[in-house]
Amino acid sequence: MSAPSTFWARRRAAVEAEAQAEARAQIEAVAAARQAELAEKDDAEVLQEMGLPDPDAMQPGDDFAAFMAREVPEHLRNKALRKLWRSNPVLACVDGLNEYDDDFRAAMLAGGPVQTAYQVGKGMMAHIEEMARQAEQPARTEEVTEDAPDVATADAAAEEDVTPEPQPAMPAGEEVAEAPNAPRRMRFHFEEEAT
Repeated sequence: MSAPSTFWARRRAAVEAEAQAEARAQIEAVAAARQAELAEKDDAEVLQEMGLPDPDAMQPGDDFAAFMAREVPEHLRNKALRKLWRSNPVLACVDGLNEYDDDFRAAMLAGGPVQTAYQVGKGMMAHIEEMARQAEQPARTEEVTEDAPDVATADAAAEEDVTPEPQPAMPAGEEVAEAPNAPRRMRFHFEEEAT
């Protein structure tokens, strides 16, 4: 929790922010003037003045960190980085495992709702179970086609042996006993008024 802000505390913070903004503006102005001065010179002169090697002549294993300094012009920094990427195939190989490589706007650009296998409260289990069932089904159909005559006669015999058991009649005034795990439901009874 922050302390209550007074007028003088806010004023002091504003003065400090103005001073910092002014200092940043001065630094940026000096950097812009330096960049303009370097833009007028040839690349070889700039590299010699800064004590940097020629980026095109650099070999694998050389130190490219000197080109990352703020004073180095952007085009020379990019030239050195291109040479670095070409010098080492590991750096040039994009493996696709970076999460920032994905285009997260794809769902928005598709135009319709996003189809996912995730279900609220169930997660991915239903999808995984369905995939397992589909993987087992071709194996079962192959087994059924090999044993088709025996299975058909066994099914017919099983159907003849099964007879439905008669359900006992429920007396008019009794209620059905619920299973112990069944959800409880409210029941309302209304008395009929005599007219």
